[in-house]
Amino acid sequence: MSEPTGAARRRGPFKVGDQVQLTDPKGRHYTFTLEAGKNFHTHKGSFPHDELIGAPEGSVVRTTGNVAYLALRPLLPDYVLSMPRGAAVVYPKDAGQILAFADIFPGARVVEAGVGSGSLSSFLLRAIGDQGMLHSYERREDFADIAKQNVERYFGGPHPAWQLTVGDLQDNLSDTDVDRVILDMLAPWECLDVVKKALVPGGILCCYVATTTQLARTVESIREIGCFNEPTSWETMIRNWHVEGLAVRPDHRMIGHTGFLLTARRLADGVEPPMRRRRPAKGAYGEDYDGPNAGGGSGR
Repeated sequence: MSEPTGAARRRGPFKVGDQVQLTDPKGRHYTFTLEAGKNFHTHKGSFPHDELIGAPEGSVVRTTGNVAYLALRPLLPDYVLSMPRGAAVVYPKDAGQILAFADIFPGARVVEAGVGSGSLSSFLLRAIGDQGMLHSYERREDFADIAKQNVERYFGGPHPAWQLTVGDLQDNLSDTDVDRVILDMLAPWECLDVVKKALVPGGILCCYVATTTQLARTVESIREIGCFNEPTSWETMIRNWHVEGLAVRPDHRMIGHTGFLLTARRLADGVEPPMRRRRPAKGAYGEDYDGPNAGGGSGR
């Protein structure tokens, strides 16, 4: 049985073409690709790539300036934060939440819209494996080109489960029996009509939006279309901790707001979602609102 795509690049001694992440004594990272006969240069000296080729991961190399660097392969979270960008990347903290709460499983059929620089695509492809299907849609050709290069650099070549289409999702989506749809775009509510046709009953829609106004409109549009259960929305923040003997405190800097996530599940055809039992705050929808909660009642 052959190894999954990219697995051979994640283990064993360093080889020509591998990416290496060096960590200096101050914890700073430097990423480069191993090439025979080349040298790695820093302001603290240099060392030959050949010194790492054939060495085990976790080796330490010293520059001509006698500075020690720890050599490891970059993890996927490291890779997506250092790769070339066209659009902003989906941060690892959000990608991890998407994999968990959109329940991305091996062999899943996934549609992604808004591929950006290929960060989330890389996480999704590694989760679904070679037997899954990821069809990514990107409106801008320049972003699609950058994403393709980044994904193929990480996996060491084209991934057999990936198809990339340049164009709008609502104009080009032809996939059926899709398990999961991930929308990372400015106006995900514009795609709900085509998404509901593509998703299987029980399938999950996951949206990633940046602002509260986008979040509110997306949630209300999902409620109004009437073929999804009640959406769940949230954001995550990460704060590292400094631990040095008895000096244990939170770091002064943290990864704060990057975006909002929301998920909703596709209902069976012909089924109406159960009525909501939560009464919204008075005036929550504005005087000119005439949707399902008009009048502040307890409708869905």
